[in-house]
Amino acid sequence: MNEAIRNLEPNRLWNNFADLNAVPRASKKEEQVIQFMKSFGNNLGLETFEDDVRNVIIRKPATPGMENRKGIVLQSHIDMVHQKNNDTDFDFDTQGIEMYVDGDWVRANGTTLGADNGLGVATIMAILESDTIVHPAIDALFTIDEETGMTGAIGLKSGILQGEILLNLDTEEDDEIGVGCAGGVDVTASKNYLQIPSSNDANAYKITIKGLQGGHSGMEIQLGLGNANKLMNRILSEVHDNCSLSTLLGGSLRNAIPRESNAVVVVEANKTINFLDGFEKMKNKIKNEFHHIESDITIRAEKVTVPETVLSVEDQDQFFKAVYAAHNGVFRMSPAIEDLVETSNNIAKITVNNGSITIECLTRSSVDSSKDNMVNTLTAVFELAGFSVSLSGDYPGWAPNMDSAILKVLAALYEKMNGEKANVAACHAGLECGILGTNYPGMDMISFGPTIKGAHSPDERASISSTQKFWKFIKEILKEIPVK
Repeated sequence: MNEAIRNLEPNRLWNNFADLNAVPRASKKEEQVIQFMKSFGNNLGLETFEDDVRNVIIRKPATPGMENRKGIVLQSHIDMVHQKNNDTDFDFDTQGIEMYVDGDWVRANGTTLGADNGLGVATIMAILESDTIVHPAIDALFTIDEETGMTGAIGLKSGILQGEILLNLDTEEDDEIGVGCAGGVDVTASKNYLQIPSSNDANAYKITIKGLQGGHSGMEIQLGLGNANKLMNRILSEVHDNCSLSTLLGGSLRNAIPRESNAVVVVEANKTINFLDGFEKMKNKIKNEFHHIESDITIRAEKVTVPETVLSVEDQDQFFKAVYAAHNGVFRMSPAIEDLVETSNNIAKITVNNGSITIECLTRSSVDSSKDNMVNTLTAVFELAGFSVSLSGDYPGWAPNMDSAILKVLAALYEKMNGEKANVAACHAGLECGILGTNYPGMDMISFGPTIKGAHSPDERASISSTQKFWKFIKEILKEIPVK
């Protein structure tokens, strides 16, 4: 299946991508891909090493005539989001990604593709192994764990990198030059609940929501896509007088808009008709609301074995109200940059089981005070409902520098090569530039990349023509790096 990918142009880039995608590389499970990258660098005879947190650095000297140019850092992350469709049989720990060509797109068979940020990694690999591409001295930085904590970027110490300019290859629109990004923080609400026995004369139903688009909780939060956790809560709140919740699992990763949710409820026999009637009414309302953007949504209720316990009435009521009140989606648009989401929250994962409720959110903002405001809003909601709230994984944003020398190089080159101006913009995703800048404050940074759609979901796809455009662009950029 992946042979068609290996025949694409630029050939070395796509072959490197296919090799990379044969290696399991989930966040926090990067052992195999770390060894893969080290073997790659060592086989080229280049200086290759790990730092203290297991980022991989590969150094390549400048090509003849480029020794007087500023050294650069080419940077991408080697981990990927592992998501699959509910009906896809796939083991991310042992299997490589199965890819295919669909017109101008490279897709994966029922899973995430790993183009985020695998295409960036493959691009750097192609530059490192080339003996014809002109470039200054290169530090190739392959960071770990970008998707679930950015611990690779956070743990990178000062003094390791030698370059003065950082080219981050993690932007997902080929006409965009990234000059800033949002910071973020994980907000987790937790609470124990009273388990009571299920009624003897009762039925149980499993409510399933699936088929939502999901996607990147930063880049696509403004699209108004369905959040499976919020939709499930609407259904459960509608039928709460006629059922008792036993278990719930919705979403999986903080940085992915949740696509699926499953709940088991217990319904007393004499309330079954009212429960099913309320379920159907809310199901139809949701499908009507979202039919323009979530045409594949499936919502169903099916009988299952009656579980032993359910939540108490009070705990159930507080839980439903807390999720209803907790903000999800765009919280504030930027007043400084047109069409930029400044602050948002993603209610990413909810687990109700074995006497414990956990609600996991990812709050993002390009303004620290606005991020604090969103966090305080969530904290107030959850604490009023009896939850305890903890914060973790806080990382800084990246403030735009419109006077950047490397920005001027990229903007001029893009216009010259494409006959139009690039979209110079900040993004609402969390890039590693802001974190790297804390230990390398003088480094001039920029972000760009090929067009990728649907990142963090099984609909992830990479444009072939855009990758070709990006490849030509980066080769020209390397020629035009400023002198020291």
